[in-house]
Amino acid sequence: MTVTIKDVAREANVSVATVSRALNGQQNVAEAVRRRVKHVAERLRYTPHHAARSLSSRLTRTIGVVLPELYGEFFSELIFGIDQVAREHGLHLLVSSYHGDPREQGDALRSMRGRVDGLLVMSPYEDADGHLADALAVLPDAVTISSHPGVAGRHRVGIDNQAGARAMVAHLAGLGHRRIAFIAGPEGNHEAGKRLLGYLDAMRELLPDVVPQVLPGDFREASGERAARDLLASGLPDAVFAANDMMALGCLLAFNAAGRSVPGDVALAGFDDVPLARHVPPGLTTMRVDIAALGSDAMHALLQGGTVATLREPRLVVRASCGARASPNSS
Repeated sequence: MTVTIKDVAREANVSVATVSRALNGQQNVAEAVRRRVKHVAERLRYTPHHAARSLSSRLTRTIGVVLPELYGEFFSELIFGIDQVAREHGLHLLVSSYHGDPREQGDALRSMRGRVDGLLVMSPYEDADGHLADALAVLPDAVTISSHPGVAGRHRVGIDNQAGARAMVAHLAGLGHRRIAFIAGPEGNHEAGKRLLGYLDAMRELLPDVVPQVLPGDFREASGERAARDLLASGLPDAVFAANDMMALGCLLAFNAAGRSVPGDVALAGFDDVPLARHVPPGLTTMRVDIAALGSDAMHALLQGGTVATLREPRLVVRASCGARASPNSS
């Protein structure tokens, strides 16, 4: 029977990610733990796929990119930023997606063996079953993008989602909006979770007498439309803050279809600043993530090496979708 990285993790009483870091010589592992992992690996005769590593060492001049989705402006911008840096260095991209399915993610990563010299992977979900760590253990150097903190990788790049969400709620509250509803991202998604946490933190701090209102979403336009219809049926809040721009734009479509004005009847805000956000009428107020620069950061990190995490701070971009709410005493 073939011994897997999960067998080593179980015997050493550590996570699969820790086994991967220990065997790949990464620095963020205690020396005692590293020795224990290596001892267990030797005792079990665990052998990574050295043939795959040997093949990749021939320099294919290709970088693997594995993302949750390829659909939408966010991923188009991300790939654009990665590709710009890759082309400057005479490299090509091999791109795949896994549609949020951990098993498909493992398949996508394994398909990269022997075909790439390095890997960029976005995995915002917890690697509970060790599929990702198992695959990364036998692949070339990897950089993770906006991934769950438990995901193994030599270098992590991402954005401060929690701080960004707090800043947006502070902006809306500063305009006089009190009842601020939030459309959340997909459950289990690390980035979505941090944005929700930032919203809840800011509501408790800035509007402690207001009950937070959270509606489910999945980062797609359709879920924003559904949330808007629910709000139209139950009564509009002062403002709606969507965890990403695509849900905010779906929300805008539903409000327009119902004859409700943004920002006249309800303020609307998003997160990411995808290119479309500045072109819709009214322009969407959002937290700007320089998505192309995030991709560039990841590609530079892969080329330059290193083991530190890099976090980009989102920036508030104010457009017409969040007008100030009228004072109750105004005429």
